[in-house]
Amino acid sequence: MQLHRLEVQGFGPFRERQVVDFDAFADDGIFLIEGRTGAGKSSILDAVCFGLYGGVPRYDGGDKRLRSDHCEPDDVTEVVVEFSTPAGRYRVRRSPEYERPKKRGGGLTVQASSVQLDALVGGEWIGLAAREREAAYELDDILQLSREQFLQVILLAQNRFSEFLLAGSRERQALLRRLFGTERFEDVQARFDERRRAAEQELSSGLAVVAARLDEAERLVRSAGLANEERDGVEGESQSGDGATPARSLTTEERLDELARARARADYRAERRAAERDDAEARSSTADAALNSAREERRAQEERDRARRALDRLEEIEPQITAAREELVRAREAETLRTTIVAAARAQAALEQALEREQRAQREWSAHGVDTDDIAAWASERTRETGTWARADELERSAAEREAERGRAAEEVADAAERLASIEAEGESLPTQLDETMVERHDLRRIADRASDLAATLQGATARLAAAHDVVRLDAECAASEQDLAEASSVLATRQTELARLRQRRLDGFAGELASALVDGEACPVCGAHEHPAPADHSDPVSADDIIAAEARRDEAADAESYAAEKVSSLRVELAAASSRADGRDVREATEELTRANEEHAQSLAAAERLSSLERRVVELSARIASLQSERESASAALAAAREAHAVIEQRLAEAASTVSEARGDFPSVARRIAAAEREVADARKLIEATDERVRCTRSATSAAQELTTALDASVFDDAHAAEAALRTPAVQAELEARVSQHAVEREKERAILFDLELRTLPEEPIDLDPVERRATEARALWSTAVAEAERAAATVEQLTALVDSASSAHARSAAGAADFEVLRGLADALAGRGANTRKMTLETFVLAAELEEIVEAANRRLADMSTGRYQLRHSDALAARGAASGLGIVVFDAYTGQTRPAQSLSGGETFLSSLALALGLAEVVTARAGGIRLDTLFIDEGFGSLDGDTLDVAMRTLDELRQGGRTVGVISHVEAMQEQIPAQLSVRATPNGPSIIETR
Repeated sequence: MQLHRLEVQGFGPFRERQVVDFDAFADDGIFLIEGRTGAGKSSILDAVCFGLYGGVPRYDGGDKRLRSDHCEPDDVTEVVVEFSTPAGRYRVRRSPEYERPKKRGGGLTVQASSVQLDALVGGEWIGLAAREREAAYELDDILQLSREQFLQVILLAQNRFSEFLLAGSRERQALLRRLFGTERFEDVQARFDERRRAAEQELSSGLAVVAARLDEAERLVRSAGLANEERDGVEGESQSGDGATPARSLTTEERLDELARARARADYRAERRAAERDDAEARSSTADAALNSAREERRAQEERDRARRALDRLEEIEPQITAAREELVRAREAETLRTTIVAAARAQAALEQALEREQRAQREWSAHGVDTDDIAAWASERTRETGTWARADELERSAAEREAERGRAAEEVADAAERLASIEAEGESLPTQLDETMVERHDLRRIADRASDLAATLQGATARLAAAHDVVRLDAECAASEQDLAEASSVLATRQTELARLRQRRLDGFAGELASALVDGEACPVCGAHEHPAPADHSDPVSADDIIAAEARRDEAADAESYAAEKVSSLRVELAAASSRADGRDVREATEELTRANEEHAQSLAAAERLSSLERRVVELSARIASLQSERESASAALAAAREAHAVIEQRLAEAASTVSEARGDFPSVARRIAAAEREVADARKLIEATDERVRCTRSATSAAQELTTALDASVFDDAHAAEAALRTPAVQAELEARVSQHAVEREKERAILFDLELRTLPEEPIDLDPVERRATEARALWSTAVAEAERAAATVEQLTALVDSASSAHARSAAGAADFEVLRGLADALAGRGANTRKMTLETFVLAAELEEIVEAANRRLADMSTGRYQLRHSDALAARGAASGLGIVVFDAYTGQTRPAQSLSGGETFLSSLALALGLAEVVTARAGGIRLDTLFIDEGFGSLDGDTLDVAMRTLDELRQGGRTVGVISHVEAMQEQIPAQLSVRATPNGPSIIETR
């Protein structure tokens, strides 16, 4: 990595933009950054570190401390760093967070921190990132160095130069951890400790499971009475008595053996209980069979007695069943005559009704007084005449409609004549209307054509009125602002006078201020004399803080005066512009002008709107004149057609009146005559139908009576009344049949049941079941007890077997896990510096110790030359005290004495040389670990003031070696000898006003 350019503005002691061109020192290879103490030499390195990493090595108090105290509120704080790597050339522009004036209103607002990373591509800067997170990711990939690594390999900052050499093991470990990122080894150690704890917990859990299973199995053995009584007796004796020997605890294997023997005893007990259960089950089955047999015979006795009683009851109701059987036979015989009897009765009733209807129809026909021998022929003829009168009836009913039709035809004739007259009158008036409309259209068109000009006039009048109002407002504001400006100028003059007086008093009092600091016997800082016979009097003191406060008040007043002047100037420009826009008119004149323009413009718009309607009216009138001729011809044709239709309707009315008069005869209307004829025809047809029905019913009644007589002769009944008395409904017949059938079925069933039971020769006395049930209950209770004992013994065997098997398998797993745990514990202890690790070195410390060995080896290659072979750094792995990390110690071997001693015993110059050699060695190793990146720029901040001339020459030779291969080395120092030996210099100088500047020599 190589730095090319640095730009600093508003940062640290630099207010104005300062530019450092590092490429200008490429030919020299080494340059000096010199300046008085406090001028800002180290701030150059702070700016480089801030630009690349957003932080400052000397303090981490936040970005707000980075802004220059000399900055005005509007000044910008910014750092620009240009650098290159093998991947390309880059530029990073970064600003911290600071306060600036608000763009609107008064007061301050926070300007957020910002960063911009660009890459030089094809001669143009191309943006890579504009957000802090994105820029940090990109810079990590480009630089390949963390900030801590950068401070160790490129920028050896002030107050950190000898930190690595003189640090204790704990501090050196923290620094190496940040440089090499070895936190991952601590994570490995933590993971191994976690695995050890997990394995230990798992092993403890496994052993606890084994113990719990064994305890539970032993409790089960004791509760089931399976314990070894001889061993229990021995254990009891060993535990009883005052001088008894304590019982020896059994091992897990011995407890498992005892449980195996107890399981064998449990198996034997389970087999015995199973055999006892089988015997009890057989005895219970025999008792149950005897009980079932006794119960069956008892039920047979009860069924036999019931069957006997049922047969006796059926014999008692036999006479009733016989009567019902005979009633059912006569009902079925009468049922065969039911249809014939009903038919004869219906035929006789129909004949009587037909005779009654015939007599009634004869009376109604006789009332008409018609004399005819053939009623049917007369009815047909009258029906034909009625049909001819129907047309006349329709004409008579529609007479009113025909009269209305004749009236409508007359109205159509009148309307057609009126329409024709209207068209002729309109044809005479339309040309006059067309001429008047065209004259009005011409006048309005002349007014409407001025609309655009009047609109522009209206817009100008509106703008002039607004400008006139602005003139009034701005005139008042300008007067007020001029008053403010006068007051601000007066305040500024007062503050300037106060500042000038304070500065003069400060200059006048310098002698007294110096005199107040003089001490007898010490040199005067002005003349160097050690005697001070007449020191000046410091009677009117003015401090630098008083000057700064006065300058702040002066600057505040100047800002206020500048703001007021700018406001007055701006208002005057606005007032001139507003007066120009008003064109010399005041508010009243502009208002009157706008009113007139509005009225004229409104008239023009109304004329334009009216002109459109007149244009349409001209077109409509012209089209109407052209269409009137065709309408006139159509109206004449319509009048002729209406008159012809009216004549046709008059002729139809006359014909209809003649037809209706002929059909009406002597009746008031045709409808009345038709209704009378239809009543006569209806009564005639009713008489004819009644006569025909009476003849038919007579034949049917005679035939039915003959059929009934024949059926009675063939039946068991003497007459129809006897047959009707024997008839029963279907429901009664079904009930009789059911009673007879049920009686026969029940009697046969009971006889069959009784026959089988009588063959079994059962005793007449009831069988006693109590003794048999008692024996069966006792046998079943014994069997239940045997089953429970057998199940309990089997459950004990099953539970004991499961516990013993589980304990055995868990014990086997625990034995294997214990061996693995011992290996894992040894490894975890070794990584954590415990147990057999006598050096107490953790894994991370071991890795850092290896890195430290390489760093010391690289440092010794330079320290041997710097110290002319006297000193050599050595890595120490001695056990550290008070829990510090071992293996990270550094001691110094002195070839003159042949002994090693701590680095703190070196002198100031020796410490600087050793620290420089160690820092350069550390830079080499860190560079190699960062991927072998090339470091073309190196800075060393202070430390040379403690060297004598010879040692300084040695240090300069070392620095001269560093610039080989194109590397540029920057050294910060105020040692005059170095200023003479290094011609290429950057001078940092503080100006009289306070801010510093950078000059290249």
